[in-house]
Amino acid sequence: MIGDVLTTSILFEAIKAEHPNAELHYVINSHTYAVVENNPYINKFLFITPEIEDSRAQFLSFLKDIRKEEYDVVIDVYSKFSSNLITKFSGAAIKISKYKWYTKYYYTNTFKEATEAKTNAGLAIENRLQMLEPIVKEIPEPIRPKIHLTPEEIETSHQLLKDSNIDLSKPLYMISVLGSGDNKTYPLPHMAKVIDFIVEQTNGQILFNYIPKQVDEAKTVYNFCALETRKHIFFDVFGKGLREFLAITHHCTAMIGNEGGAVNMAKALNIPTFTIFSPWIIKEAWNMFEDGTQNVSVHLKDFNPDIVNNSTSKELKDNYKSLYEMIKPSLFFEELKKFLTTN
Repeated sequence: MIGDVLTTSILFEAIKAEHPNAELHYVINSHTYAVVENNPYINKFLFITPEIEDSRAQFLSFLKDIRKEEYDVVIDVYSKFSSNLITKFSGAAIKISKYKWYTKYYYTNTFKEATEAKTNAGLAIENRLQMLEPIVKEIPEPIRPKIHLTPEEIETSHQLLKDSNIDLSKPLYMISVLGSGDNKTYPLPHMAKVIDFIVEQTNGQILFNYIPKQVDEAKTVYNFCALETRKHIFFDVFGKGLREFLAITHHCTAMIGNEGGAVNMAKALNIPTFTIFSPWIIKEAWNMFEDGTQNVSVHLKDFNPDIVNNSTSKELKDNYKSLYEMIKPSLFFEELKKFLTTN
């Protein structure tokens, strides 16, 4: 997933700091490349394409290509069957991954994931960084995911916004109106109320983050918004591709909405974020760099801790609809108002 690929990219900067002459390669799904494009710490990308995923013959060919690279070290953050095979075929002397009951058969070093964060970087960052212990003595600080836009991309997106009659001297908010699936999408009527509140408080301009196949759901949110709010929404201004979305987000005052890749990307662009977590997602794992000012988030656990603490992960996921309904927008309006005022 895009958020995972972006978050894992911090490992390259940390390794290069101690081993500046190391040759570092990144195996990723091809559709995630945009978030790590132009990363100066990565020497080469190896792409898992849909064709490789769907064909045993092509996957075997990919494994043979991995073998030819003659790696010294493999760090497997994914630790699933496919990456187990990639690790095994690599022939690397040092093989690192997270601890699972079977990983001792594949890896020379395994690490149990922590369940409590020690810093505001969050568990997703901390659990990845511990995998560097066998090869890196000291992690540089601060270290966080970064997206590297070109000056041309920034200028082109600036002109696009200007041509769309957006005034960049006024607040401009990117709204993550939809999650990666229904169980990570804040109820659409609730989201509309959040957008109404943002416009009421700031008189700001609104952009929606969505892709063409999500246009009907995005339009539903738009229609749920108050008539006055709709005048502030530039519905047809959106990134036609991931790099264009990133470049547009670079000019925004803040990103507000569903937890997921869009929020992680905004953080990597150093854009303030206000995140609404799905009830079944572990907030402590993905509320990276939350500081109560620039990065703020809300979760059902903040308002009904007993429900979350006394339910299994499966129960929370199975009942996400009713649990989402319990996170009424009014519960966090004061916190959102403070965020809007500060940023």
